[in-house]
Amino acid sequence: MFMVFLADDAVQSYTIDAVNQFLAHRQNLNGCTPKMTHFTSLNFTNYTLVTDWYVAGNEIVDHIMMHVGNPLQDEIDSNLIALNALASILLKSIIGFCTPFLNYSINTFELLATVGFTYYSSAATTIPVMDPGTDMFWPYTFNNRMAKYCLDIADSCKGQPVLPGTHLMDLWLNVVNRATKINDTAMLDYMKAMFTLIGLYTHPIHLSTTYPGVNPSNSTINMINRFLDWAQVQQDVWIVSNKQLLTWVQNSVPTSQLDSVAALNCSTPQFNTLQMICNGIPTNENSLLSHCVFSDFPFYTCYGCPETEPMVGNPNPAQQVPHGQQMCFRLPTNCSTLFWDPIDRKCLCIASDCAFGDNSQSISVNSANLTGSRMGGSTDASTRPANVYVPFNGQGFALPIGV
Repeated sequence: MFMVFLADDAVQSYTIDAVNQFLAHRQNLNGCTPKMTHFTSLNFTNYTLVTDWYVAGNEIVDHIMMHVGNPLQDEIDSNLIALNALASILLKSIIGFCTPFLNYSINTFELLATVGFTYYSSAATTIPVMDPGTDMFWPYTFNNRMAKYCLDIADSCKGQPVLPGTHLMDLWLNVVNRATKINDTAMLDYMKAMFTLIGLYTHPIHLSTTYPGVNPSNSTINMINRFLDWAQVQQDVWIVSNKQLLTWVQNSVPTSQLDSVAALNCSTPQFNTLQMICNGIPTNENSLLSHCVFSDFPFYTCYGCPETEPMVGNPNPAQQVPHGQQMCFRLPTNCSTLFWDPIDRKCLCIASDCAFGDNSQSISVNSANLTGSRMGGSTDASTRPANVYVPFNGQGFALPIGV
């Protein structure tokens, strides 16, 4: 089975630290580190870390620009434009969307369909999957309407909405039975019991052990890691991103052939790793990043600082070129983030044989044990030192505290 790992809001060193404490030490059945989906809003986001996280194989998707609950089209479009311009995420790679606060409406779904998103993760339910009346069916398409209890959401009854080709990647909403906080012991037992359908959706900043002045719940951190430990010793469990899951849904194969699903594999780029290029690999981009100092939130980027802070209606301001330097060039549609040199304005890979080498291990239904693994060490929060941001190649670039 597939277990999706999701997070939302700003991407910072603190939020990446939070995700890494759950995933960085794990392996799926093919030996690859699990990937996740980050619904990215741009308030307080460090753009270069978005690039790094994307190049590491994680999915970056849209969570609008200013985190309002009922977004209009300019909020959605502005976020896409800024992610493309300042984090170098190809627009065709941003296929998913999640409405802040899960405050979805049918109008929002219809608007997203016109923009061309492949899936939405905005609907929620409180009906457990074991309940005969559950509406936890995901992922599924809107080809024949929304398969959820419809009386709570305007215009979702009478066979509506019909949005052919778009998918709903549902979320389960834990309302903690009107309590003020989650009972971690009860939550762990509940997630084990409903393991036929599970996803982990987090606000990682709440669980970051490196954010100054914040004391996260070690009990919750330990509970999540213990659940993942338990899940990975079950048979045929993969921790995946929404995009990886959807790739399999659209072209499903049996367990014995999962190593043929390219989206689940891991790879390394085939190019000179000593070459200095601002491309999402921290050791390659050292000294090449632009530091954009704005009062609300400073950030770094490989693609040149804008003259003004990106905002709705002006998500891609003109580039501010320092005296005596040249401008940085934005990613074209015929190159990938990893191979684009924004300073020399050239694509370093234009043939398939120079792109990636596959590091995945083969799997088979005849294997002795089709389970994932941890790569050593304790997952107990009380025994771990405060981590710093660790990119996919294990070699970090030291950013100033707070960005």
